[in-house]
Amino acid sequence: MSEQRWLVVGLGNPEETYGATRHNVGADAVRGIAAREQVALSRNKRVRCELAEIRLGAARVVLAVPSSYMNTSGGPVQAAAAWYKVAVEQLIVCHDDLDLPVGELRLKRGGGHGGHKGLVDIDRALGARDYLRVRLGIGRPPGRMPAKDYVLRRFAPAEREQVDVAISEAGDAIASLVAEGLEPTQNRYHGRT
Repeated sequence: MSEQRWLVVGLGNPEETYGATRHNVGADAVRGIAAREQVALSRNKRVRCELAEIRLGAARVVLAVPSSYMNTSGGPVQAAAAWYKVAVEQLIVCHDDLDLPVGELRLKRGGGHGGHKGLVDIDRALGARDYLRVRLGIGRPPGRMPAKDYVLRRFAPAEREQVDVAISEAGDAIASLVAEGLEPTQNRYHGRT
């Protein structure tokens, strides 16, 4: 399973303006993997992503953070997958999830987008949904706050520690996905908060 090239994408909005917001936890997870592996992500204008190539165990892995806004992630993800000749089955997308409590980590293959505009655009660009997803919980908006406003907010100090642990665990879960597959990784990480 680990001999093929993998593409690991972290979704978010441009870091300069939206860094550390709820919507950027996917990008934060991929940047965390790069930092752990001591590689720098560098901008590739052709695929419109920041990229780095690493090894996770025996697997060759491309880390990617689209340079676009979240809602237009599909083009860069499709371009990176085509550039590196990565099949949809070898694509892992890390993203925020409103339906999970803050700091919860879940993994799955395929399924619906749950209203997540970044996933909607990726599904459209790839013409497929059968990619792996690492979902990082950001909680629900309080009261009647619109989701679009909530996802662009930073975490409360009390939540930040939980989120940082989840971001670190996402890196471990991605290494497990690549080496062992989905089911063993789900068994190890689901239910942890």
